[in-house]
Amino acid sequence: MKNTEDLILQEKLIESALSRAYTYEDYRNLLDELTALKRTTGVEQKESLINYTLLNNQRIRRWDKTLKLSDTANKRVKKWEKPVLWLVLTESWCGDAAPAMPVMNKIAESSAKIKFKVALRDENPELMDLFRTNGTLSIPKLIMIDEQRMEVINSWGPRPTKATKMVEVYKKENGELTPEFKQDLQLWYNKDKGENILDDLLGLLTLK
Repeated sequence: MKNTEDLILQEKLIESALSRAYTYEDYRNLLDELTALKRTTGVEQKESLINYTLLNNQRIRRWDKTLKLSDTANKRVKKWEKPVLWLVLTESWCGDAAPAMPVMNKIAESSAKIKFKVALRDENPELMDLFRTNGTLSIPKLIMIDEQRMEVINSWGPRPTKATKMVEVYKKENGELTPEFKQDLQLWYNKDKGENILDDLLGLLTLK
């Protein structure tokens, strides 16, 4: 349980992140601009990160075009009545964000009660530090906030449950993730068609 000072700091950090946050449409435009300029978000402008940004822009564009919510998923989303804000911390080079963010956006588009904003991790280090995953600054990290109280209700990320298990098993057997495994993980995302991500995120909307 966080004390009052921690909660006040957390609220200030969230408000600061929101002041610099993008709408999903603006973030997509940013990716297009970065791709054209052969740049990436963040301080490091390494060739590998620039290439990942280019690749992720293509992937997100494809996911945006092909992803559809089922009638069942739409009904579940529309039952949600609490005004909430989904603030996702990410960077343009993040491979796990490419399939996740379009799903987040589709859910938000289906609900008048969910606002979706995108903030850059490296511009908000103190906030990111509060939402580490097993001690790491892994992204994307979705923070679910009660919009009226500005209180954090829950968080999600950086990967859906099945992908998380795949990563855990691979790391246990092989140590660090290899480029080959990351490519295999993207193939799994494509085969799964966002279903695991969708199930996880819909789970956030079952909270009392």
